[in-house]
Amino acid sequence: MQRREFIGRLGVAAVGAICRSSLSYAQATGSVAHRTIGANGIHLHFVEQGEGPLIVLCHGFPELWYSWRHQLPALSAAGFHAVAVDMRGYGQSDRPEAIDQYTLLHFVGDIVGLLDALGVQRAVIAGHDWGALVAWHAALLRPDRLRAVIALSLPYLQRSPVAPTLVMPRRKDAVFYPLYFQEPGVAEAELERDVRQTFLKVLGGGSVAGGSRERSVSGPVGMVPRDGGLLSGRPTPTTLPNWLTEADIDFYVHEFERTGFRGGLNWYRNIDRNWELLAPFEGAKVTVPALYIAGDHDLVMAFQGMDRVIANLANNVPRLRGKFILADCGHWTQQERASEVNAAMIDFLREL
Repeated sequence: MQRREFIGRLGVAAVGAICRSSLSYAQATGSVAHRTIGANGIHLHFVEQGEGPLIVLCHGFPELWYSWRHQLPALSAAGFHAVAVDMRGYGQSDRPEAIDQYTLLHFVGDIVGLLDALGVQRAVIAGHDWGALVAWHAALLRPDRLRAVIALSLPYLQRSPVAPTLVMPRRKDAVFYPLYFQEPGVAEAELERDVRQTFLKVLGGGSVAGGSRERSVSGPVGMVPRDGGLLSGRPTPTTLPNWLTEADIDFYVHEFERTGFRGGLNWYRNIDRNWELLAPFEGAKVTVPALYIAGDHDLVMAFQGMDRVIANLANNVPRLRGKFILADCGHWTQQERASEVNAAMIDFLREL
């Protein structure tokens, strides 16, 4: 039985959308359209389905628009215009060479540019993982354009007193995985060596930060051995989890063999630059209606201090409509538990 902290109840329309979205993705995407537009000085590729109020869907690392494949038909059937973006640095969107072109201000600018290109004044934004960070900050910085926010996995984080990398866990034998990502070329070489193995271990094995096996190890989660790499010691799963198919793996592998991982890794290389740029917004609260969804087995939930952040989320997000916690769900929230996520999103959207 899943554990819920949720304001409101799932309506009939939401339940109907769940049923309709139970069709296989191949059957449900007949009306999906791929488009590329100019936004904020780059080309952004996105996939869209449906008509009605706009909701923009932002993915995390290492993902693509495809991570929202189960939400597109459900949101469309519920009367919304769903747009899943290949974020800057990913897939068929542009991948600028310079590392400093991957800050939160660039990402928020991309979303505003997307709305402008679509001729939409206001929209709802949803994001998972890094996409959730973009969604929170888009809502924080441009509440005139983003009327509500849905965040999966990552809660809203207030600006820390010091640069984030200075307080990330370090040990003599290991470092926190974002620190491993800092040196250009190192993580790229590991992840691109065998892209299929990378996705089997990362998607099939739990999360970027590691699988649930790390919960039993004392000390911080998400650590990378200094004499190894992100995938060191991770077994290749012999079977895929029931939410992931070989066709899904194939899609990710095909795109990342073509593009590499540098674009997505550059997001991590701007963590401290984001901290510097957001100094004027220290202490600022997200004031638009918000929904937070996470899995209780998500390794993000085990990061240092995250339990307190989630427990006190409403202090910094005063119009938080609810926290929806899925039992026995890992990091890849909307892929692992599509029906529950779809229902929660649609119910929230209908109550705006």
